Amino acid sequence: MTDPNNKPRTVICVGDIHGYLTKLLNLWSNLRSQIDPDSFNTAPVIFLGDYCDRGPDTRKVIDFLITLPKRYSNQKHVFLSGNHDFAFGGFVGVLAGEFEAKETWMEYADNEEREGWYKGEGYEKMHLQGRRWGGWIKAKFNAAKGIDYKGSIYDAAPTFESYGVAHGSSELMKAVPEAHKKFLADMVWVHEEDDVCIETQEGVKHCKLIAVHAGLERGKNVREQLEFLKAKDARVPKVTDLSGRKDVWDIPKSD
Repeated sequence: MTDPNNKPRTVICVGDIHGYLTKLLNLWSNLRSQIDPDSFNTAPVIFLGDYCDRGPDTRKVIDFLITLPKRYSNQKHVFLSGNHDFAFGGFVGVLAGEFEAKETWMEYADNEEREGWYKGEGYEKMHLQGRRWGGWIKAKFNAAKGIDYKGSIYDAAPTFESYGVAHGSSELMKAVPEAHKKFLADMVWVHEEDDVCIETQEGVKHCKLIAVHAGLERGKNVREQLEFLKAKDARVPKVTDLSGRKDVWDIPKSD
């Protein structure tokens, strides 16, 4: 007989928001109504990244997210970085650590013209992904998704507009509030949560949850990947674990 006082704790994971405030508010309301109050109010809430771009409300989304720790002080809030957030941070200059900007450009230099990398004020010290994010892609139509691009290859124009500036404008660096820059700077690249219960054919198992935006790469040492992600080393031109597609489909089953 199951002991009702020994039920598995609730862990909440929230996927890509991409600037859609109404959808985020609806989701939050549904979580509050569907999960019993004690469990909801003490749950770890792990946001999996990509808060910006595509949708019209990036500024309001971040405004909402940064209020959660005070409004729900008994919850634990984890804000993972997605590739879009990494690029946003790269544009406004808040990526962690020191790196030589031009060294992040070299591997992908052949793509600069096609992707229309940002060349405005401050580009000389900007990470590759920041330049790609704030640029103007030459193609108007994204064939892979069947929709038009919104400014850059990252669809960043709505994010600029949510802060009241035109896409590709260096004025965004001034328009983004310090609290938002801190939010971008403080994001983690990986989170480990112990004692997470999952239902299997053999019954409930207690596991460690490793949360990362895209995934870990099979064939690479898991512990080394975790150490790299925890270090938030922005010297690399692209963080595969944040932006990978096929690279991370076959996620390692254990460490």
